[in-house]
Amino acid sequence: MSDLVGIRVAPSADNSVIRLHSTDNIAIARVPIAAGTSLRVDGVEFAAKDDIPPGHKIALKPILAGEQVIRYGQRIGPARRNIETGRHIHTHNLGYQELEFAYEFPETDTPIPGPPPNGPTFLGYVREDGRVGTRNYIAVVAASNCAAHTTELIAESFRNEELPANIDGVVAFPHGEGCAMAIGPDTIQLQRTLAGVLAHPNVAAAIILGLGCETNQISHYLGDAAPRSSRLIGMTLQESGGTTGALESARRHIRQLMEECADEKRTEVSASKLVVGLNCGGSDSFSGITANPALGVASDKLAAIGAAAVLAETTEIFGAEHLLVRRARNRDVAEKLLGFVTGYKTYLNRFGGSFDDNPSPGNKEGGLTNILEKSLGAVAKAGTSPLNDAVDYAAPVVAPGFNFMNTPGYDPVSLTGLAAGGCNLIAFTTGRGSAIGFPTVPVLKISTNTATGRRMKDNMDINAGVIADGDSSIERVGQDIFDTLLRVASGEKTKAEILGHREFVPWRIGPVM
Repeated sequence: MSDLVGIRVAPSADNSVIRLHSTDNIAIARVPIAAGTSLRVDGVEFAAKDDIPPGHKIALKPILAGEQVIRYGQRIGPARRNIETGRHIHTHNLGYQELEFAYEFPETDTPIPGPPPNGPTFLGYVREDGRVGTRNYIAVVAASNCAAHTTELIAESFRNEELPANIDGVVAFPHGEGCAMAIGPDTIQLQRTLAGVLAHPNVAAAIILGLGCETNQISHYLGDAAPRSSRLIGMTLQESGGTTGALESARRHIRQLMEECADEKRTEVSASKLVVGLNCGGSDSFSGITANPALGVASDKLAAIGAAAVLAETTEIFGAEHLLVRRARNRDVAEKLLGFVTGYKTYLNRFGGSFDDNPSPGNKEGGLTNILEKSLGAVAKAGTSPLNDAVDYAAPVVAPGFNFMNTPGYDPVSLTGLAAGGCNLIAFTTGRGSAIGFPTVPVLKISTNTATGRRMKDNMDINAGVIADGDSSIERVGQDIFDTLLRVASGEKTKAEILGHREFVPWRIGPVM
């Protein structure tokens, strides 16, 4: 990334394209480049032979048909035909090829260090189990789609009411699952997800509301084995008098729960209690140049203080998993990671899909040609720290430092898994623009380019586009992200919170019955 140093806003022959690695045979257009424009990379002059949109690739030398195109010093696919120097490289002349890797497995077990003394702190809500909340919500969670509407009515009924100063709100978790599904892996995953939401450190108390006859019975979440059962109320519409009766009963329960939470307040705690989800959505070619590596700097800073940074989206590490295997703290963690990749491949094959189905039309318009290119930029969010653990979707994150969670690349489903796993903050990079949030977890939005940062200023918290503009560095923006995460953890609201974004979508993996 050192090639970004010294680039200024005004385009010139020397700074209009960005070469990311000395072995790359392509560069990335920083600005729109018209055919015929003179360019210079590493002292070599050439002319663009096509119009090159910002973020798109241009050939730095002749590339023969079948030869690998190289970005980040890594293979991203074979040329479909001969490509001349200065030509635009994209879907019309760059193919996709699933790669085989000789994985470099760790030979030793790297110990996980404890948090350093006198590290940074934030103001959070300390829970009985030792976890710390960055928010203090009352959650109303539907056990199934049959109770979804009523949960929304319950939460909406408190919208204009004055709540205790220490309660951030009453929020609903409606969804379309919970019934007409087989009792097996799908139900187990939904139950794990909802249990993680109910017992989340950002949730002071909760209600689980069912219809009464669905597959996902509320009894699963109640009793002595249930986490935080003293502040978890179970209800069904069938036993509460239907929608109106459940609404009235839930309001009484919530008032009582608020009284029980009255003494809770923010206290100063170690920032090692942060568990930060790392996600990207609406990615573009600048994602792997600006926002993702800057978030990687913040991720390394979190790992250094004993906090957790959790990379998600299995579909968006494919083709870059060998880089993560190399960083695993031991062979077991590396094998768990590869097991998720292999399992996801089997899952896709069941439906005739491919990892390369992942890049969206918006990703491609932003310059990302295939999943290999997208993944190599996506893993930059995780910095350079050792991979300490790999967990399944919505499973609790318990290891400090860099973790991986098995999730789809579909943003609302991925964020739901991260939150259910215990992430009390989420950092989300976007190039094309995203307006997603989560009901109980602050989502910090980081724009990869200045144009999106300006166009969607009400959604973006940080503009990492200043890196490509030449106005800042990856390290400085990474520090800004880290500092902002600490402030948000202490109560500063993100743009997604201010706008009221509360998307919640559990991962449905099985058939509808």
